[in-house]
Amino acid sequence: MTLPVTAEAPATVDSARRAAAHIEASCLRDGPVGRVGLEIEAHCFDVADPGRRPGWAELTDVIATVGELPGGSAISVEPGGAVELSGPPLDGPVAAATAMLTDQAVLRAAFARAGYALVMLGADPVRQPQRVNPGSRYRAMETFFAASGTAAAGSAMMTSTASIQVNVEAGPRTGWAERIRLAHALGPVMVAIAANSPLLGGRFSGWRSSRQRIWGQLDSARCGPILGGRDGVRTPGGDWARYALRAPVMLVNGAGDRTAEPVTDWVPFADWADGRTALGGRRPTVADLEYHLTTLFPPVRPRGWLEIRYLDCVPDALWPAVVFTLVTLLDDPSAADIAAEATEPVSSAWSRAARDGLADRRLFTAANRCVRTAAERTPAPLLESMERLVRSVERGRCPADDFADLVVRRGIGDAVDRHGRGDW
Repeated sequence: MTLPVTAEAPATVDSARRAAAHIEASCLRDGPVGRVGLEIEAHCFDVADPGRRPGWAELTDVIATVGELPGGSAISVEPGGAVELSGPPLDGPVAAATAMLTDQAVLRAAFARAGYALVMLGADPVRQPQRVNPGSRYRAMETFFAASGTAAAGSAMMTSTASIQVNVEAGPRTGWAERIRLAHALGPVMVAIAANSPLLGGRFSGWRSSRQRIWGQLDSARCGPILGGRDGVRTPGGDWARYALRAPVMLVNGAGDRTAEPVTDWVPFADWADGRTALGGRRPTVADLEYHLTTLFPPVRPRGWLEIRYLDCVPDALWPAVVFTLVTLLDDPSAADIAAEATEPVSSAWSRAARDGLADRRLFTAANRCVRTAAERTPAPLLESMERLVRSVERGRCPADDFADLVVRRGIGDAVDRHGRGDW
């Protein structure tokens, strides 16, 4: 989060040690598990011209007609024009999914009336990367990625990818280390289950999850896992603090306003805090530190709660089951024990999961055990979605395989159109 600007002078972070102490004290919140928040992005396509990327004014004009959503979601626009719904934390995955589906229906209808379709894919299969959001944050990010030698991957990440983010409580303090370890270990299996981006920019990429491949091309200091697959958690807050202080500063807000200026040299936040480098002619404030944390994109990010950020966007018929599976494997103690054992052999197979999906036999085995475990606990409202997911996983198929087959049979344009209408 970005701290609000006040009339008082902001507190200065005058050493990396003080920065680490602040991060450790605030990154996780002790309490029970149970509440779930969802954030879902969808690519916006002009039905009459799928190769055209709708502009900022077009998108915001449609959003202005929507009004307050019944499930409480907030609407925002990603750098490339993907439309995101951010739902409030609710009691459990069923409540969160039900509210999100309701809000999606309202949003989709508003965009359809204006001639647009919202398409649930992990990567834009048709259009080249292009930023439409004019925010200074995103302009600064482009400059940073160009200076760091990852311009193409950075642009694709910002403007051509879409995900489902699942937010879960950190849980009781005594279980933080195991919970964070499991959230990471589940990553490759869940990436393989939800992989849904076999095309990028009009071409087959050779990967089931082009989205995950793009993230893998960015610098691991900012976008890599906080933990490796079998690495032990030393202390959850300490691990996150070390990661954050080693990561380079991406942008700095100007004094007295929120205009973001890019940092084009590689400056770890620790160097800024310790005074080895002065950015913006000053030492960092607590607000700068908090803002820096929002520019770090590991697959599991602590924000008081845990943000699970590694899922491709998948169609409405599947994502409730995917979400329920992930939350159940984290929040249900017996399911978590099974998941920890099942994922151990593939806990670091991020690239293999993104490239091969469930065609990899070890990922296939782990995925089937995990999904069956969740299926045994599925409540009635999600049974149809779960049955569909179970059938897909048992056949060793992920959504990317179905979309690729549709593209081969019908062409990219028709495949995108069918996904936009939910007819896939």
